Amino acid sequence: MEKKNRLTTYILIGLALGIIVGYVANTSLANPAGFADSMTLITTLFLRLIKMIIAPLVFSTLMVGIAKMGDTKEVGRVGIKTLGWFFLASVMSLALGLVMVNLFRPGDALLGHLPTAAGNAAAGLATSSLSLKEFITHLVPASIIDGMAKNEILQIVVFSLFFGTAAAAVGAKAEPLIDAVDGIAHIMLKVTGYVMKFAPLAVFAAVAGTIAKSGVGVLQTYGVFMAEFYLSIGVLWGLLIFAGFLFLGRRVMKLMSEVKGPTLLAFSTASSEAAFPKTLEGLERFGVRNRIAAFVLPIGYSFNLDGSMMYCTFATVFIAQAYGIEMSLGSQLTMMMVLMLTSKGMAGVPRASLVVIAATLSQFNIPEAGLVLLLGIDHFLDMARSATNVIGNSIATAVVAKWEGELVATDDSELADRPLP
Repeated sequence: MEKKNRLTTYILIGLALGIIVGYVANTSLANPAGFADSMTLITTLFLRLIKMIIAPLVFSTLMVGIAKMGDTKEVGRVGIKTLGWFFLASVMSLALGLVMVNLFRPGDALLGHLPTAAGNAAAGLATSSLSLKEFITHLVPASIIDGMAKNEILQIVVFSLFFGTAAAAVGAKAEPLIDAVDGIAHIMLKVTGYVMKFAPLAVFAAVAGTIAKSGVGVLQTYGVFMAEFYLSIGVLWGLLIFAGFLFLGRRVMKLMSEVKGPTLLAFSTASSEAAFPKTLEGLERFGVRNRIAAFVLPIGYSFNLDGSMMYCTFATVFIAQAYGIEMSLGSQLTMMMVLMLTSKGMAGVPRASLVVIAATLSQFNIPEAGLVLLLGIDHFLDMARSATNVIGNSIATAVVAKWEGELVATDDSELADRPLP
């Protein structure tokens, strides 16, 4: 516990120093962009270390979790409950984004101040839409080696589901392999501990580089938009925690305490992936049995990105407002359904939310040049949505564990918590 608190303290220190050093570099150096590029190198190396861990960790934990369940009917039952929760959380997140952006109307303040012909080149993003056929085809890896090499979480999850189910069906003959893969999972968690020691330095570099390049003005120019988005994220947190309370009772606050460190790490690095290993550990400390946590959490990283989904609806309508384009209720609901599909599997893609938004803009005849509005502040917006993804997946995993009777009381006082409704 002491080591966890120490890491959290160091991350906060890195965040504060990054703001200070970034400001000094921006105002004092002749070439702050060069300094920013140097800082980007440190952040990139850290995120590559994280990505190095993700594929073997997701495969080993998910495969072992399924194999140890043994009963394929149990796997199906847990999977249906998991996806059911994810669907409801997704609808809530997307709908909340629409409600809040229509309530605040942040885009109105930018009318007449936007680029109109910069096009996709200005944004530097691919904008091809994702059809249902492409999405379904993408689910199944042509080669699991290729899927792991590209950190395609959806494909790794699908392969792990098949592999784990087959291992459970084989029975005793597969036990040596299951034990070996379980050993890999423990080794990868140890490797994660080593990598996390570099987290404070990565946080410092990410924040310092962004502010050195764009200046503190990046925090001021769109300050109102950011404040309204962060307020909306706060509302989403409140709804998620309340939903958790309905099923977990007072223990939901203990859960928030256990995942405080991973949430802060995701916020500071603007990466949900960076927090995956520590989130898994926090859930197990909370009392979620490993076989449930290792099954639900990886799936959540593809299907339950609550913060990212809320951002997609919020940002898309914001750009429409900034261009004076009024979207009817029907159009907004249609857009929400499109985003329900295209947002799945975005976790492993750099700037994936922006890519998804770009595809959505093209489908609804909104100028894609409006993405330029978001590029300068996307890092700070990504911090909030990444942290929210951790919160949403943690609550989802704990609730599914409670449904399955796989949530262990970690102290006597918790035995008196309210039963499952």
